[in-house]
Amino acid sequence: MKWKTYVRAVGTALAFAGIMFAQEAIGPNPFAGIPLAVKEGQKVFQSRCSGCHGLDATGGMGPNLLASLNRGITEERLYLTVTKGIQGTSMPSLISSGGSEEDAWKAVTYLQSLRPPAQTVALANGPAFDIAWGDILNGLKNPQRWLSYSGDTQGQRHSPLTQITPANVASLTAQWIFQTGTQGKFEASPIVIDGVIYITGPNNFAWALDAKTGRQIWRYQRQLPPDANRQCCGAVNRGFAVLGGRLFMATLDAHLVALDLRDGKLLWDAVLEDYRKGYSATAAPTVVKDKVIIGVAGGEYGIRGSIQAFDSATGKRAWQFYTVPAPQEPGGDSWSGDSWQRGGAPVWAPGSYDPDTDTVFFGTGNPAPDYDGPLREGDNLYSDSLLALDPGTGKLKWHFQFTPHDVHDWDSTHTPVIADLRIAGQLRKVVMVANRNGFFYTLDRVTGKHIVAKPFVAQNWAKEIGPDGRPVLLPGHEPSPRGTTTCPDLFGATNYMPTSFDPALGLMFVTVRERCQIYSTFDEPYVPGQTYRRGGGSKASVPETGAVRAIDPATGNLRWEFRYDGIGFPGILSTASGLVFAGDAQGNLHALNSRTGKALWSRQLGWSPDAYQSGTGIFAGASTFMVGNQQYMLIPSGTVLTAFALPDKR
Repeated sequence: MKWKTYVRAVGTALAFAGIMFAQEAIGPNPFAGIPLAVKEGQKVFQSRCSGCHGLDATGGMGPNLLASLNRGITEERLYLTVTKGIQGTSMPSLISSGGSEEDAWKAVTYLQSLRPPAQTVALANGPAFDIAWGDILNGLKNPQRWLSYSGDTQGQRHSPLTQITPANVASLTAQWIFQTGTQGKFEASPIVIDGVIYITGPNNFAWALDAKTGRQIWRYQRQLPPDANRQCCGAVNRGFAVLGGRLFMATLDAHLVALDLRDGKLLWDAVLEDYRKGYSATAAPTVVKDKVIIGVAGGEYGIRGSIQAFDSATGKRAWQFYTVPAPQEPGGDSWSGDSWQRGGAPVWAPGSYDPDTDTVFFGTGNPAPDYDGPLREGDNLYSDSLLALDPGTGKLKWHFQFTPHDVHDWDSTHTPVIADLRIAGQLRKVVMVANRNGFFYTLDRVTGKHIVAKPFVAQNWAKEIGPDGRPVLLPGHEPSPRGTTTCPDLFGATNYMPTSFDPALGLMFVTVRERCQIYSTFDEPYVPGQTYRRGGGSKASVPETGAVRAIDPATGNLRWEFRYDGIGFPGILSTASGLVFAGDAQGNLHALNSRTGKALWSRQLGWSPDAYQSGTGIFAGASTFMVGNQQYMLIPSGTVLTAFALPDKR
């Protein structure tokens, strides 16, 4: 991506915070440390800036600058923002509006005087650094914590917090912004423990932050080998897992590492697979009891997928389940010839755990090569499947394959959602998936039998899902050298982005993508460590749109939808107060009424036309937690984290 495009995109994302990346070198502040300049700068600020930012810089029509100062924004960036303004926003250039560079430096000197003194937040031993398995099982019962990717082990991503409501959400304001300084799509969910946020970012970065201010406590980055650049869809990471005093993180060179909660220091390092063969790891790990469970990515490189479990204390591998079985194993006969050796079926999204049945559930990715089906005749188990595994042994309890012999790249790497539902008058233990292939599924989580299977987008490849759970195919949708139009597109009717389930309303909230694709095939040899797709897709000339849809999982029926222009990748959070937080394709974050879908509040968090490549949009879901007596709502977007809350009226 060109530098100017990057600067423009990030500047848009941070516009309301008054922050902008430097585009040129800036000399030292000539007034630094001069008391008189502070007083003169205060006059400049109050005459030219206070109308938006308040007399004391705590915000008004514009953002609270003290929060940005507390975050450690550099003097250089302050000066650039004051002198140049921010294009496309109401933030003007002081120079173009009659001020001078001297005025700008004095205003910066005044703002610098408001900056809190540098300090290190000490993390000491205590209860917060001994997160037990029982704490994780309790999910969101402790309002000060968010202890797993979904907030709970069951993938519901539904918060019991009620301070932010449909009646007051219009007052939600940004409290602080943390600028990561790294490019790429920000797809992570945080771990939050008693006022401290632990979050991963692109390019193997991770941070611990003060949840009240956004101040960095520590930073970690795993240095990669120079040739560890084998990721199909960005150098992303989807978050930490936690247990005891350890954080667990998958890495782009296919390792699993454990870090010390207190200082981010490496405790152990386990190798998953050889990255030089195309393996990587991007999912947030899943903790069950004393084990850390993680899958490998790399389906577009002809890898053989697997799910692996490690002892949380030592990093020793406990078990490994191959998502592509060998010929002598159950399901091995679903692969022709030796195609199983490079069969794909990666696992690059977190799993969910059901304590009732002691089962961990994972979704698997597409078979390889992606589009050339004749090279791998058969159903290609266990690609595009939901797997129910014994977390202690890795033994398969059951599987359900959504798209047998997939030739459209419709991974099923969705975080499964576990619930108890009343269906036809009977209380059922279910697991739910809005699938990339365009069908919404409700399955019996004890047996794996499907209860509901109904389209939730326009699709043209299957007539229906038959009584045996297999799709009844419509003819004419095999990819070909000339190209074949099929709906949905290769990114799917939805994708990895997390869904949310409100048990009180009995509704699933799903990010939906309505788009078709012209699927083509071409010759491409298999070379270890290189892409192995044997085809691709181009945009079909049909209407496309995005939406948030509320689906009744007991029937598969649509309850409401919130449509927006374009198609995006944001996740969803719901709360017990009746709110759904969801993004759109243009980088807007919306608060919707969970009963009706009506938009109640929106904020632009940054977007550019090449958002997928640049990472300037929203590619994660929000999370929420209490910090003291305030409910915070945290959302990654672009290259930043933004924390929102209601004004503190104490």
